[in-house]
Amino acid sequence: MLPIVVIISANAEWRVVRDYYPTCQVSQSPFGEWFSNDFSFERVVGEPVLFVHGGWGKVAAGASVQYAIDAWRPRLIINLGTCGGFTGEILRGEIILVEKTIIYDIYEQMGDPDEHIKRYTTELDTSWIAEPYPIPVIRSLLVSGDRDLFPDEITMLKTKYGAKAGDWESGAIAWVASKNHTPCMILRGVTDLVGAEGGDAYNGNISYFYRNTELVMKRLLEALPGWLLMYIKHHPN
Repeated sequence: MLPIVVIISANAEWRVVRDYYPTCQVSQSPFGEWFSNDFSFERVVGEPVLFVHGGWGKVAAGASVQYAIDAWRPRLIINLGTCGGFTGEILRGEIILVEKTIIYDIYEQMGDPDEHIKRYTTELDTSWIAEPYPIPVIRSLLVSGDRDLFPDEITMLKTKYGAKAGDWESGAIAWVASKNHTPCMILRGVTDLVGAEGGDAYNGNISYFYRNTELVMKRLLEALPGWLLMYIKHHPN
């Protein structure tokens, strides 16, 4: 049976995954470590699941997803990770079930910038996901850029795209999966908030991000079997 691949992007996120599965037998890919699910996970889900460290940023994220598709031909790609929320739009710790990704950090000065943004906008098929969810989620889009969120751009991202949060990798992951006609699910938890006055984890406060990353990732990993069972129920073959 074709496996399900769980892509983890940032180094801080991957450290939590490694700690969560302490008995895993790790192998190496060109992009980082990977391992198959441990015995306890397999008893719950009953199908092969691979965890892959894809790396941070759009380049590593897109390339590692293509590598995973070429190497394992997964029936489903899941990305678990973190994101920065917009002050006043979402709360710390809330989980976003991503329905659309927009790569917003494309600056075109010769043609139509909106046309280029549209090219790298991806709709994710979440039609198989129905309540009750394994954990509470907010269905929303996510904006992605190769940088932390700029406080002076939050208003624009809210008004132009209707975004509540942003990250570095989801846009590339969703786009590459779509181009390969591979189903993709993205769940991102809010570790910190950014508004016009600045960000929780900025100005040397990165430890705030690390602490909340551990909380978010553990919650996502605990709920993962529930999401997989939901997918398998709707896609038994």
